Amino acid sequence: MQTNVLDAKNRLSQLIKSAQAGEEVVIANRGEPVAKLVAVHGKGASNAEPGSPEAILSWLKNRRLPAYARRSAKEINADIREARESWD
Repeated sequence: MQTNVLDAKNRLSQLIKSAQAGEEVVIANRGEPVAKLVAVHGKGASNAEPGSPEAILSWLKNRRLPAYARRSAKEINADIREARESWD
């Protein structure tokens, strides 16, 4: 993605999120590319190709569900069973 300096200034947070997601963000001045935003990979970051299964698994590993949203396999299976039985 390429954007101009004024647009980058106004949407910096959004552009940073894009860079963190692995997208290349180029900032141009009067149409001439002058800077590139890239994610800094910290501890435990994946060097896998963005969008690859390895990158997705790494992303999931580093972003755990909050405790209130976690369910055991037993709870999930019970919910699936209940939903299937309600189809009849």
